[in-house]
Amino acid sequence: MRHKRSGYKLKRDAGSRNSLLKGLVTSVIEQERIITTVPKAKAAKPLVEKMITLAKRDTLHARRQAAAFLETPAAVKKLFDKLGTRFGQRPGGYTRVVKLGWRKGDGAEQAMLELVGSELVKRAAERAKRREERLNQLRQGQHGEGEAPEE
Repeated sequence: MRHKRSGYKLKRDAGSRNSLLKGLVTSVIEQERIITTVPKAKAAKPLVEKMITLAKRDTLHARRQAAAFLETPAAVKKLFDKLGTRFGQRPGGYTRVVKLGWRKGDGAEQAMLELVGSELVKRAAERAKRREERLNQLRQGQHGEGEAPEE
């Protein structure tokens, strides 16, 4: 019986498990969504939430705690610069786990661990990119009217 034994073992020893979870949390912060197995996603979710709570505090001590856990300085920078301000007014629930079905190779159940609101950020970025492309085409079209057509 596992009474009062919290957390997920993930069939790994302590060092491998900590390494795996640090990598997953770093990837979620950098890319805002990852696809992994359901137990790994459920194990990483509270750690991601804890990192975002640190980012909301934005003190030197919180930055050092996050830097000690996360694997890349870029993840720490994004965590405090973008995510801390984005989730500043939200009291919790920064992530969601969405089940995706079964993996073809070994039949493991897949899940997507993503930050709440990341779909809106990605959609806005895509809109901005399309708008830039349209403006560039218009500019090229205006500059191209004075020149002779190429044949």
